[in-house]
Amino acid sequence: MLASALVFAGCSASPSPSPSDGRALDAEGAQSSGTVGNVHAKVGQTWYFALPVPKNVSSKSIEITEASIIDPPKGLKVVGYAAYNVNDTDGLPLLALDGESDTPDFAHLKNFAESPVKVRPKKQSEIFFQAKIRITAPPQNNIERCRFQYRQGDQEFTQTLDCEMELKVG
Repeated sequence: MLASALVFAGCSASPSPSPSDGRALDAEGAQSSGTVGNVHAKVGQTWYFALPVPKNVSSKSIEITEASIIDPPKGLKVVGYAAYNVNDTDGLPLLALDGESDTPDFAHLKNFAESPVKVRPKKQSEIFFQAKIRITAPPQNNIERCRFQYRQGDQEFTQTLDCEMELKVG
């Protein structure tokens, strides 16, 4: 009896629900305008780029399950993503070059991206998401947008935020 129920469920004509467009994150935060960057980058370097700090503008808590860069340009390879507490990094390192003395030692900090990051209503998170990026060739364009996936209650959402970053090989 159970096997026939599973087969029936697998043949359902309705597709599984996809995440809805979210609006819980502040799209007008401090990182939504302007460009962070470096015009003296070199091929082979690794950079850490902080995505917009999540600020929940809704009246319900959210749990961020993923944050990523949308369409990284040719010449930039996203090596990985992580999430760190701003208190562990002595503030928000918007753009940091791997190996520099003022770059936090991310390898020895707790990565909060290993589980959903909770953000209370009307609050800014102390946790920021970060992309680790390697320059493989002179970048063709800038990074322009980031995507956050989150849950609010039992519903899944996806929201796109501006997050412009420029690395020029010079």
